[in-house]
This record gives sequence, structure tokens and C-alpha cells, in this order.
Amino acid sequence: MNTVASDEIQLVIITGMSGAGKTVAIHSFEDLGFFCVDNLPPALMPKFLELMKESGNKMNKVALVMDLRGREFFDTLLRVLDELSDSTWVTPQILFLDANDDALVRRYKETRRSHPLATEGLPLEGIKRERSILDELKGRAQSIYNTSLMKPKELREKIIEEFSIDKKPIFTVNVMSFGFKHGIPIDADLVFDVRFLPNPHYIEHMRLRTGLEEEVSSYVLKWNDTQKFLAKTTDLLTFMLPLYKREGKSQLVIAIGCTGGQHRSVALSEYIGKFYENDYRVHITHRDIKKKNMGAVPEQ
Repeated sequence: MNTVASDEIQLVIITGMSGAGKTVAIHSFEDLGFFCVDNLPPALMPKFLELMKESGNKMNKVALVMDLRGREFFDTLLRVLDELSDSTWVTPQILFLDANDDALVRRYKETRRSHPLATEGLPLEGIKRERSILDELKGRAQSIYNTSLMKPKELREKIIEEFSIDKKPIFTVNVMSFGFKHGIPIDADLVFDVRFLPNPHYIEHMRLRTGLEEEVSSYVLKWNDTQKFLAKTTDLLTFMLPLYKREGKSQLVIAIGCTGGQHRSVALSEYIGKFYENDYRVHITHRDIKKKNMGAVPEQ
């Protein structure tokens, strides 16, 4: 296994057989904080390397997917790699994803896709042509993964194990407040409706304030029903979050909704986010906190 110092430039070239898992791989590198480019033509690689070099330390973790579908692309990439062999500022690492022919044929049948090199539509024909083209590049690879028996989760874990500097899987908990009258967030994984709690909107001097302010937050949190809700919800989340992480999920969006997204949902999102900030990487956002419509009376 390769070890990478934190101050080194990481350039990973992801290539290999079509259908072997390059899409899962590039998403995994994105989760590790790499700047990722999918399906970069090798002819553009020299220009891209110039940008990397000129950026200083802004692009020090880069992953490029090279989908080689022709001999001309293959020859260009080999030439660039030969030129980089004398470079002192970056040493590229090739991650080659492979799979057995029967596994690749099965995947193409399951997805009903045609292989890009199969001129007559027979997957095995394209697989054999591609394997022949990529044979030399596979010989240059520092890391070769055979994904024939791997689930996407297992491939992701293997990439994190090898390429993460701290070797710890990244899992982010995003806690978002919102107002139902503005619509449920489309990217929410879990949605909690807190419109059953007492509403500070009906207290005149709190109406123009938000759940970020101590007086409003204290009002929302002081009720027995609020405390019971928080106890049950954090108990549920404490059970669920490690399971989401174990399944390979990189982030979870927990949406807390009240009527307008100003008071109750804001206060509770702050509470729940801070409850987990010592155990996970937590981001707290308030989607509708600035969408005030003081002329309307919210529904219960």
C-alpha cells in the first residue's frame, strides 16, 4: 500500500476496463476532497497539468478518469506519462480497475448498455478489444483492483483505505432547517416535522426574530414536548448514523421543518447539529431563515 505525506501533490489517474467501477471510484475520490475530472481526454492532460502547477497549492489532490476508447488516446496518455517520469513536482499514480470477462458481460446485460468498443453490439467482443488496448497501461499501474466480486461499498472502502491521508472514512451530517410553506428540500434523507410545537410567531416581540437568538431558542426548547422530541430524535439518530456510515454513505441530510423556517426548525437544527459535532463532521444550514413573510399568519 502506498503512503502519501500530507504536503505532497496527489495525482491519481483512474482507468481500466469499462464497467469495472470507474464511476464509483471518482465519487469516492470526490468524497476524499480530491479535485476530480471525469473522462478527461488524454490530449488535454498537458494543459491540465500546467493549470495544476500554476495553481500553487490549490490543486494538490487531483483525480482524473481516463476512459480510453481508442489507440490514439492510449498513445497520448503513455507519452504524457513518459514526460512526467522526469518531473520533480508531481508523480502520478495509476489506479487500474479490472474485472473478469464474465463479470463485465453480466454488468452490461444488467444495465442493457452496449460496450463502447463492441462494433456489432456483443459485449465480449468489445471487452477483449479494450483489454488488449489497455494491457500495457495495466502493466504501469501502481494499484490494480479486480472488482469482479466487489460491491460498490467495498470498492469505496478500498479506495479510502489506500488514498485517504488520515485513513478515516469521511462522513458528514448536514442538518438543515426549512419552512414547509417553501417546500420540502429535495436532497433531504430524513425529514422531521416540528409544527406541533408552540410557535414563537404568535408572540409579537419574537415574530421578527429567529431561532438563532437566545430568547427565541430558549422559548422553543423550554417545553416538555420539545425535550421529549429531542430525546427521542437524538436516540433514533444515534442508532442510525453509524449504520449509514457503515453502509458507505458519505453524507446524510437531516431536514427539520416548521411552517416558515424561522423559529422552531432553526432552534432545533442548531441543537441537533451541536449534539453530534464531537462525533461527526457537521454542517448546519438554515435554508429559509431569510425568507420572511411577516404579513401572513402561518398555518398550524
